[in-house]
Amino acid sequence: MDLEERLKLIKLPPTEEIVTEKELIELLQSKSDIVAYDGFEPSGLMHLGSGLMRAIKTNDFIDAKIRFIIYIADWFAYLNNKFGGNMELIKKAGEYFIEGWKACGMKVDKVEFVWASDLIKDPEYWETFLKISKSVTINRVKRAVTIAGRESMEVKNPSLLIYPLMQVTDVFMLNNKQGVDICQLGMDQRKANMLAREVAEVLGRKKPVAIHHHLLLGLQAGERMGKFDEDEEINKQISFKMSKSKPETAIFIHDSYEDIKRKILNAYCPPKQKDLNPILEICKYIIFRKFDRMMIKREEKYGGNLEVLSYEELEKLYLEGKIHPLDLKNAVIEYLNEILEPIRNHFEKGKAYELYQIVKNAKITR
Repeated sequence: MDLEERLKLIKLPPTEEIVTEKELIELLQSKSDIVAYDGFEPSGLMHLGSGLMRAIKTNDFIDAKIRFIIYIADWFAYLNNKFGGNMELIKKAGEYFIEGWKACGMKVDKVEFVWASDLIKDPEYWETFLKISKSVTINRVKRAVTIAGRESMEVKNPSLLIYPLMQVTDVFMLNNKQGVDICQLGMDQRKANMLAREVAEVLGRKKPVAIHHHLLLGLQAGERMGKFDEDEEINKQISFKMSKSKPETAIFIHDSYEDIKRKILNAYCPPKQKDLNPILEICKYIIFRKFDRMMIKREEKYGGNLEVLSYEELEKLYLEGKIHPLDLKNAVIEYLNEILEPIRNHFEKGKAYELYQIVKNAKITR
């Protein structure tokens, strides 16, 4: 596989930003065994973004001949008071996440799962942590607290200040132990990656390449959760993103046909509008990554069925008013149900079922 093919796979949606593309190209040209990672707090049920979209993007990297590590950030979930800080539940949620990615089609046999609770046992971890803590200001760390889904004004105890410092420590420890070259995380984690790149120079370490993916909009995109970033475009993504803590804003990987239908029909989807339109986003980042075409079913009096061969064509027709929001929603309901049916089936038996029941019945805390 040549450089252009690998780069094309890496840049497929939902990839949104590469810092820097020049460094990535140099990496692809100079190193044969490249490793990327993403990290997740095990904190509740998986939705389209954390489950399906993560599986799609991980497979892009694997197809581009890049080894992938998923970091199960159990201690981070503890610091962020997920499941009320119950570590036993957090670990069960981590196991559930792995089952979820497997069900979503991630090539898990080619993915290495690393747990924070294992990585932090290394004394070098805390030596690196202390060196990083000496090289940054409190204000700089507070600005990065948004990676935990918190606003800086929410910082009331040291745990939320420790959180970003640990995430930066992870970058260098994963480089030491697993050879990680690329931080491939969501746009909401951008501040931690930028902090790691800044700190790298102070520590005399190589800067990681940072590749950030789009955050899937919540279904009620008109409802903002807060202000998390100075950059308005990034802030929009974070504050309007699909969230497990707001169930009606999210399509979960376990949702029934009835759940999908109810949520999609109630979703924000203004006619002839692309900005903050979650239905178009689902088409772009999920449906057109799983299918090479979409059939929009319509009555003959409204023009009959319409076959669309790319997201770009769909968007153009929608913005021109040639596809009605209700027709688009009805198509999305059918495609999502087809995608989610085998995932639901995966969680109907065995270990996957047991883990799903534990997480589903646990009290989710934000």
